[in-house]
Amino acid sequence: MAGTMPHAIFIETDADGDGLVAAYAAELPGCAVFAPTDDEAAAGMPRRVSAFTAWLRQGGETVPAFVGDNWYEVERAAAVADDGGLRRAAFTLDELPPSDEEFATWMRWLELAREELAEALDAGDPTRAADLLDRIERQDVAFVRELGGGAPELSSDPIDRLYAARDALTDALEAAGPLQDGVRRILRLAIADDLRAADAVRATA
Repeated sequence: MAGTMPHAIFIETDADGDGLVAAYAAELPGCAVFAPTDDEAAAGMPRRVSAFTAWLRQGGETVPAFVGDNWYEVERAAAVADDGGLRRAAFTLDELPPSDEEFATWMRWLELAREELAEALDAGDPTRAADLLDRIERQDVAFVRELGGGAPELSSDPIDRLYAARDALTDALEAAGPLQDGVRRILRLAIADDLRAADAVRATA
């Protein structure tokens, strides 16, 4: 019966250092709602899951069908200031290494999200989402360092820097593999943020 299957949500407060709240679907790394309040973020999850799974299917991915819309918060954590930047929240599930199959699947999702962002940048005006794109670039570089990878060479062009950071993160994830600490969290955030940025660029186009 619809509404009887419970599905877990993680809530991240102050996700951008300015009060933004993010809700993440535990069963779909990268599926996220960003909103001004936790209630709005959680309430938007059923619609976001529907859109996210449809997007994955369009990309050739096989995804589960979710029964009901009973999405509820199971864990909450805040992003925190860290070394001049912002360290995004980690949740208990993030400590669990993905299986080889999960890792391969989520790497494909990351590539789809990168393609989505690239298409949005080509069609829209990147300068109108410059702050968000800059945060993604810096976060990707920080993730590369967490994974033990080498920092990419960054040019003076912000879009070139974004793509260089993206490629460096992909390489670092592939080199690290699924057993590396933090991989699940990094994939969750990288997919979610790329899709958020794509939406932001399109909204300003």
